[in-house]
Amino acid sequence: QVQLVESGGGVVQAGGSLRLSCAASGSISTSNTMAWYRQASGKQREWVATITTSGVANYADSVKGRFTISRGAAKNTVYLQMNSLKPEDTAVYYCKLTLTFVQSYWGQGTQVTVSS
Repeated sequence: QVQLVESGGGVVQAGGSLRLSCAASGSISTSNTMAWYRQASGKQREWVATITTSGVANYADSVKGRFTISRGAAKNTVYLQMNSLKPEDTAVYYCKLTLTFVQSYWGQGTQVTVSS
């Protein structure tokens, strides 16, 4: 059974920074993709950033230049460094692990609130 545990959310003022962490455990293949998504209240979940096992990262335009996704040394941990936060970044942030086209797992989510 694969489990994802996120941490690092909280309340921060606009312009501030937060670092989210997601640790995956269980039967995980060495080749996988980890990603962050977010869902604001009343809105659909949206993709934020993705990183492959080899370290190739991609970002949504709304966070490009402000957020950085990275892998831990153990490769089954992913981080999201969020700088220059804006009130519109307020959302529940979810970690997603993709092993195959039909096999993916989600974390429970962590709340990020940016006050103006």
